[in-house]
Amino acid sequence: MNVNIDHITRNCERAVITAYAELTEHGQADRQAFDACTTLYRIYHPEASISEARLLVSEWIDHHIVRQDRGATRGCEC
Repeated sequence: MNVNIDHITRNCERAVITAYAELTEHGQADRQAFDACTTLYRIYHPEASISEARLLVSEWIDHHIVRQDRGATRGCEC
């Protein structure tokens, strides 16, 4: 999976998308990669609830990985 992350400005978003792409590229199942990325997001944002983290991570994966959209996404200010 070749994902261009150069346009992603948020540190946490860049880390999540990079991790997801690399995990799935190396054979990790989608669900395990998603769970790992949710945990990663919460390392950046411990104040976020698990449901909030899951929602945002799923939106980012859909945006960057599934649709390969380069537009802005909603999220934090980091």
